[in-house]
Amino acid sequence: MSEYNVAVVGVGAVGEEMLRVLKQRRFPIKSLKVLARSARTIQVDGDSYSVQECTPAEFEGVQVALFAGTEGEKGASVQFAEEAIKRGAVVIDNGGDFRMDPKVPLVVPEVNPDDVTWHQGLIANPNCSTIQMVVALKPLYNLSRITRIVVSTYQAVSGTGRTAIRELEAQTKAYAAGEEIPAPQAYPMQIAFNCLPHIGGFNEHGYTSEEWKMVVETHKILHDDAIKVTPTTVRVPVFNGHSESVYIETERPISAAEALEALKSAPGVVVVDDLNAKERPYPTPLQVSGRDETYVGRIRKDPFVENGLSFWVVADNIRKGAATNAVQIAEELIRRGML
Repeated sequence: MSEYNVAVVGVGAVGEEMLRVLKQRRFPIKSLKVLARSARTIQVDGDSYSVQECTPAEFEGVQVALFAGTEGEKGASVQFAEEAIKRGAVVIDNGGDFRMDPKVPLVVPEVNPDDVTWHQGLIANPNCSTIQMVVALKPLYNLSRITRIVVSTYQAVSGTGRTAIRELEAQTKAYAAGEEIPAPQAYPMQIAFNCLPHIGGFNEHGYTSEEWKMVVETHKILHDDAIKVTPTTVRVPVFNGHSESVYIETERPISAAEALEALKSAPGVVVVDDLNAKERPYPTPLQVSGRDETYVGRIRKDPFVENGLSFWVVADNIRKGAATNAVQIAEELIRRGML
């Protein structure tokens, strides 16, 4: 097996998880650079990594550059992706800056792996909430084209970053101790013991940016702009792992049993759907944290709409929703001899 010169750009929650995933999946690394705004040393699971300041020259000789990305603001890829590509690297960007660029593939390897073949040096990682949904949708779309999607998400604070994780911790501890709850900083309102239907800014349609990402990204990944997608995204007081309640309508009826079998055989999907089980009748974010798969349960027919089907989808948003998907894209490039 060939080995590759790899760079990870960013050392926030996603950047650290990329380092963890590269090691756990035994990615064939010849050399590894860790780049960020400033030089320092970090520890990840007891391993020490020397972080160098990110400059164009640092991409000399790099073959795969994984950009951790920063949601809600311009990521490092805006400044450095072109410089990395000029020096021969394939950039895989977890940020949102290039996802809807028609020249940039938006890839989930279990769903649209062939799209890596037309990259021009840069491949985008979709938004975390979109990734887990389309992994569950694709095997059902293969049975019958999906015409409509209504999805409500229940998204963990880790999707916002470490500041939000600390905020939930501090508010929860203060409540338990009977103390005054600290004022919110990461969110517009208190997140502890609360739900906020507000992720990102609101646009002219009344949808948030997070909701609209699910619309346009789903269209691009499934190559079907005609799907009617209606999302509501909600931040919930969960530390890690996004959950989604998904309702779809298809061109022909799909039975719950047919959907169950398709999902069981789908790559990257784990079905947990046994309502008689005492311990795990369905998946929860606590159970799937730290895992790479997308979990599906509560699969059921709509008793009032012949072509309607509902199910529950859960995944680790930092792993499958970000770091793991990026590494899987690099693995797909290797399988196709494109690195």
